[in-house]
Amino acid sequence: MPPKGQFDLKTRQKYPLFVETGSCFDATTSKHIKVRPGGHEALPKKPLDVSAFSFCKKTGRKTPDQFIRRGTGPGGTLRPSKKDETPPEFPDENVTPQCRVLTDRNNNSRPVNKKLDFQAFLERPNPPNTEFRRFYERGDLPVQIEHGGVHNRIAWKVAIEKLDFHHYLPIFFDGLREIEMPYAFLSEQGVYDMMQIGSSKVVPVIPQLIIPIKTALNTRDRSVIAKVLKVLQALVKCDQEEKLVGQALVPYYRQILPVLNIFIRKNGNLGDGIDYGQQKRGNLGELIMETLEAFEIHGGKDAFINIKYFVPVYESVIIN
Repeated sequence: MPPKGQFDLKTRQKYPLFVETGSCFDATTSKHIKVRPGGHEALPKKPLDVSAFSFCKKTGRKTPDQFIRRGTGPGGTLRPSKKDETPPEFPDENVTPQCRVLTDRNNNSRPVNKKLDFQAFLERPNPPNTEFRRFYERGDLPVQIEHGGVHNRIAWKVAIEKLDFHHYLPIFFDGLREIEMPYAFLSEQGVYDMMQIGSSKVVPVIPQLIIPIKTALNTRDRSVIAKVLKVLQALVKCDQEEKLVGQALVPYYRQILPVLNIFIRKNGNLGDGIDYGQQKRGNLGELIMETLEAFEIHGGKDAFINIKYFVPVYESVIIN
């Protein structure tokens, strides 16, 4: 028999649970989350190459598994060796998803771990500890979902013109990196509504929006980046007459454009195929080019030189 009190609920240690159920009653305890959004701690690290900094060369004794086996090489010809790229029938749990399958002459496939070479494209941590989620679960945001027949909308409990944009707009921008419902829908649609109706109040709040935008882009999540790019395009166009928002963003290109420079070549190459997803605007490379063009058109005379500094492959679209 176990000692008395060992299985007592009052004395059992309570671990933090991240609910993340996707419902409006989600009570995620964000104070226990210690992961930094967009952090690099969880990325695979490659060993240091000493030959890159000196004339030394790191050598080591090879094991039998590192030599080419009989029947697997090209045999003196340019014909590549036949390798089965299909995953094994019963994959090992200890093998990472980024692995390659080697096949010998007896068709015995064995997965081998391979570290990714391009760590700049890997997704960073995106913990559910946004300010939007915290304020929404406390009931401090004047929004709720209005379920329509075709599309859902936001029912504002207070007129948008009466809102304090210095307080609410950065909170909604911080929720752009949410990927769960209803937080993702409420934050994105709330940003569009506030920019459309209260466009004159956006310019003084631009410095407070940079950190949420940078945090969302640093997650390197393709869906989050696409969402932020569409919001940025609407942001610089929200005041068509004065064009002050685009000029106010120019000093903050250093925080926004580096991630765009990494993913600018991420275009879907289908050959002669048809991209049926163009209506949803999910191609990251095209979205980045559209965003940079909007930055230049609405950013004033100093926009192009600053864009060119961080994105060298960009060319001007304004005809002089």
